[in-house]
Amino acid sequence: MKRNSILILLIVISLVLAACAGNSEAKNNKVTIGYFPNLTHVATIIALENDYFAESFGEDVEIETKTVNNGGLFMEAMATGSIDVGTVGPGPLLNHYVKDPNYYIISGAVNGGAVLVGSKHSQITELADLADSKIAIPVIGSTQDVMLRKSLNEVGLKPTTNGGTVELFPAAPADTATLFQQESVDGTATQEPWGYILESQADADLILNWDEFAWGKDSTNTVVAATDAFKENEAHSKAYLEAHVKAVDFIKENPEESQALVIEHIKDLTSKEIDKKELEVAFSRLEVTTFVNEEVVQEMADISKEAEYVESNDIDGLIDLSILEGLE
Repeated sequence: MKRNSILILLIVISLVLAACAGNSEAKNNKVTIGYFPNLTHVATIIALENDYFAESFGEDVEIETKTVNNGGLFMEAMATGSIDVGTVGPGPLLNHYVKDPNYYIISGAVNGGAVLVGSKHSQITELADLADSKIAIPVIGSTQDVMLRKSLNEVGLKPTTNGGTVELFPAAPADTATLFQQESVDGTATQEPWGYILESQADADLILNWDEFAWGKDSTNTVVAATDAFKENEAHSKAYLEAHVKAVDFIKENPEESQALVIEHIKDLTSKEIDKKELEVAFSRLEVTTFVNEEVVQEMADISKEAEYVESNDIDGLIDLSILEGLE
């Protein structure tokens, strides 16, 4: 009887171990890619549309996607294991990194792609006119928030949260046209194509174009972010980055085809079709790239600390381009 009990126990243990091994293997063979349904995530969209990820990871790896509307939601999903890798703005990423250094920038994705526009009623014509204004941003702590703070510093202005007169008002980019028409805000720091949409549909004025706003053409708008577990899986990291590089090259060589693919992709996700002309103009206001300007990212961290979004601006280790550089 005792011998039978021991045998049963051993069988149960074996089944549990086998189940755990199976779950672990399933997890290792599944990758969830996160991104936003907008133009500054064009590299991810093209890699999905052209099946570059599927080709790089191979048949043994299941690829899932998760779309979110802002960096805060993206990082929450990463923190809970719902996203392994994907594209996000460096602002939300570094804000989380200083609290939990288990996230990494493993490549650049888009530089620029953000503008500052003013509503017609505000009569804002230059950056200095933002004193005593209310400016919409996608979300507190977003990359556009940090970029706006950078530009305000250049003309001696500060947000109200830092003793200044410029109120930063969080609002979804898709809602800003309504806010402009209602005269609820005086302007917005936003990513494309929303900037040009405001110009064409809400009679807004372009105050700072993408090559003038914040760090100009060096403004790191979107990066490839990975969890520690994903980065440490060199095969998966390499597969992702191979697809990402391929997508960046495709976009540079085939801008018109890329724009058409983006229109269809976003339409499938949101049931809204971006105007071809709007996308063409917006596309001219960004640069797809794998390059990461580490000095800019550090300055973003400095600004986030000054804004009291984070307690520390120490982001040493956040940027790890070793696998990307190994592809060259």
